[in-house]
Amino acid sequence: MTGTSGDNSSGYGRQPDEERGRTFKPASQTLRPEAGTPPPKRSRRARSQFVVFFNFVFSSIVFLVVLAGFAFYFGKREFHQPGPSSTAETVLIKPNTGVNQIASLLEREGVISDARIFSIGVRAYGADSELKAGEYAIDARASMHEVMELLKSGKSVLYSLTIPEGRTVVEVFQRIQDTPELSGKLPDEMPPEGSLAADTLRFTRGMDRTAVVEKLLEDQRELVDSIWERRDEGLPVKDKNEFVTLASIVEKETGIADERPRVAAVFINRLNKGMRLQSDPTIIYGLFGGQGKPADRPIYRSDIDKKTPYNTYQIDGLPPTPIANPGRAALEAVANPSQTDELYFVADGTGGHAFAKTLKEHNENVARWRKLERERQTEDEAGSN
Repeated sequence: MTGTSGDNSSGYGRQPDEERGRTFKPASQTLRPEAGTPPPKRSRRARSQFVVFFNFVFSSIVFLVVLAGFAFYFGKREFHQPGPSSTAETVLIKPNTGVNQIASLLEREGVISDARIFSIGVRAYGADSELKAGEYAIDARASMHEVMELLKSGKSVLYSLTIPEGRTVVEVFQRIQDTPELSGKLPDEMPPEGSLAADTLRFTRGMDRTAVVEKLLEDQRELVDSIWERRDEGLPVKDKNEFVTLASIVEKETGIADERPRVAAVFINRLNKGMRLQSDPTIIYGLFGGQGKPADRPIYRSDIDKKTPYNTYQIDGLPPTPIANPGRAALEAVANPSQTDELYFVADGTGGHAFAKTLKEHNENVARWRKLERERQTEDEAGSN
């Protein structure tokens, strides 16, 4: 049955339609894994060295900005937070000291915690050229910012030098020399007696002693000139030297302010009458000069009789120069004395004086004073026994 076998209708020995045209691999190749999809090729732009460098720079800038931000935050916080010192401190900043040196000094003194932060902070505030020399009292726990503001203000620690009324130039010079907060030497030549002001000076540590003397000279000159211009007419003094000389005698005679115009009036009345002034302080100055009489030495009768250019028991009129530096009150008293006819006064035993118009009244006042002195001496001797 040739038709049937040639037609192969039964399908025996035929390949399925889906396998037709397929290429079969050897078994060894079939077990190998097939290659995956290859990655896409990088563009030339991505491979550019410029882009790589730009990315590095940008990343570095971002890092530095962040780092700077943290540094600024912590530095600012440190600059404004309370300082390490638990007690108030006094710090001396010398002239021409730079910011870095100031910062190091403050750190050594325990006022601030970090000199570098202080230096940077001062410059950040633009205050590096505004810090002033001086001695500063810095409060406990003061922040760096507060310290900076204090040094900008120039509010240094101030010291006082008091020149009492009635001191001689020698005594004033000694007081200036003995003030340790001052610096430098005193002038080689002393100014004239009576030419230094009696005042309280406020100064910063290191002020020059010569500058102090010049200040006292200028203040006294201005004071004398202003009071001299307002003096009463007809005073028996011909110039400012005599004016200051009489004021110095008044100054040494009484320390009671209310008595000074009255004491001045007594001396002016005596000058107008041609009477000698007979002032004990002039005896002392004639004997001891500006050094002054020792405290335990009395005035002897021989001292009164000793003739010196200053002893107004022995000379007519006024001494040649003042015997001390008079203060404002004594100068005012001579320029505008009390209106009185009194010619005498003597100590009354209470720190003041008893005044008299006649010699008889004066002798009675002297007798009372001597009696009081004898009684006081007797009480002292009884108390010591």
